[in-house]
Amino acid sequence: MHRRSALGGAITALATAAAGVLVAAAVSTTPAVAAPAGTGTGYLHTDGNKIVDSTGATVRITGINWFGMETDNKTFHGLWSTNPWRGQVDKMASLGYNTLRVPYSNDALKPGATASGINDFVNPDLVGLSPLQILDKVIDYAGGKGMRVILDRHRPTSAGQSALWYTPTVSEATWINDWKMLAQRYAGNTTVIGADLHNEPHAEGTNPAATGACWGCGDPARDWRLAAERAGNAILSVQPNWLIFVEGVSCPSGGLSNVWDNDPSNDEDCGWWGGNLTKAKDFPVRLDVPHRLVYSPHEYATSVFEQNWFKSPDFPTNLPGIWDKYWGYLHKQNIAPIMMGEFGSTLADPRDRVWLEKLMAYTGTGVDGMSFTYWSWNPNSGDTGGIALDDWTNINTTKQAILQPYLIPPVGGGGGPTGTPTATPTSSPTSTPPPSGGCTAAYRQVNAWQGGFQGELTVTNTGTATVNPWQATWTWPAGVSLASGWNATVTQSGTTVTAAAPTWAGALAPGAAVTVGFTANGASAAPGAVKLNGVAC
Repeated sequence: MHRRSALGGAITALATAAAGVLVAAAVSTTPAVAAPAGTGTGYLHTDGNKIVDSTGATVRITGINWFGMETDNKTFHGLWSTNPWRGQVDKMASLGYNTLRVPYSNDALKPGATASGINDFVNPDLVGLSPLQILDKVIDYAGGKGMRVILDRHRPTSAGQSALWYTPTVSEATWINDWKMLAQRYAGNTTVIGADLHNEPHAEGTNPAATGACWGCGDPARDWRLAAERAGNAILSVQPNWLIFVEGVSCPSGGLSNVWDNDPSNDEDCGWWGGNLTKAKDFPVRLDVPHRLVYSPHEYATSVFEQNWFKSPDFPTNLPGIWDKYWGYLHKQNIAPIMMGEFGSTLADPRDRVWLEKLMAYTGTGVDGMSFTYWSWNPNSGDTGGIALDDWTNINTTKQAILQPYLIPPVGGGGGPTGTPTATPTSSPTSTPPPSGGCTAAYRQVNAWQGGFQGELTVTNTGTATVNPWQATWTWPAGVSLASGWNATVTQSGTTVTAAAPTWAGALAPGAAVTVGFTANGASAAPGAVKLNGVAC
């Protein structure tokens, strides 16, 4: 469970992050070519308050956090569920999340680090892989769908978060060297777009004896703005194309207010951990490579902490002014882009639903709105819950309905190393022609266990016309039921299963094939009576 706590109006961050020591050799991963819409083309950079792609087109990041790599498991949570990892990424993309923010800890990067909590029946392709190798696979697969990935150094060790970017056991040098290693590892892979340098810097100690992260105080050991410059410039020295995401602090002094000393000079306005960027205009982060800086505040509701503004008589009309003060002014004054790295709630308190609706409206609609990555996909975030429900398959429709109007789905999909179908994205198809000449079907059972099995059905269009959108159907014996599916929207009615083309790969060209993966309950059975758009294979 991830918990945030608040002191003096500052809050602790959710669970995920990075720490450790690692100097790994650069690893070649397959570069993903982003689609010309959704998340843009090529690497991203900034232009005033906008994020733009290599052609200058505006890109809005509407993403989601998938945590776990910062915990003792050292890899994504939910890999223990019956929903395979690809199925979970498919679902995120189909819902409209175009970017993954991946929290990690430096522990997960250490040589010899091992991943745990993986259901080897459902995810046999992950067995024996290191945390970084699993990350490689997720990046490759997400990139094949046109998604982007932001890496988030969430914790120095899996034990928990830290107010400063270093600890007695994890030095600043380790923090920076690990970032440089990751930048080199994914060099040339345009799926990975940037580094969220350190999660939720915040205050410690009581003023005037502050020991936490300050902004603009000038102390190299505590000034988060200066540390962000050192790390950001080190990353850009080896990967000048990355965006550098810089969170705020909680209290600009780096210390908690002493409300008992009757000294107003020791009292200040504090916000969420990582959420206070009030000093960023006067003390901006200065990077050696221009057009790479994105400010990334965090914002939460009462399920995380009861901030004073939630109890104000003018709630919720007071919220836009609060957001303006802490971080929104950076966008409104065209100083820099905003990418809200975390925000979320259980919505247990009715005020939290109002908060979320107001916050989304504040970010704006369409491609010109502020970017964000919602916290979280995971249902096991203790103080927010997730978009996924406890089965890691079904969705919290209440939360999704609030976010949906602001999501810009990824556009893409291609034949990557993970077996994503090679197909051309389509918009508003007007016809569903049958394949001219027919189709073939091939089935492979991937795994089986007591009470269930996993399989892959590959359907090839052997005709002379593109099928757009494609739809495959098959039958199973009575007693076999679908558990999950991926690479398509897979549903079951009676003994008939339908796999409908996803939005990111709607067309099946002549000679092209699509592989639909699934897990099922019941005795192992090959699909029967397979058809492509009504034509028997």
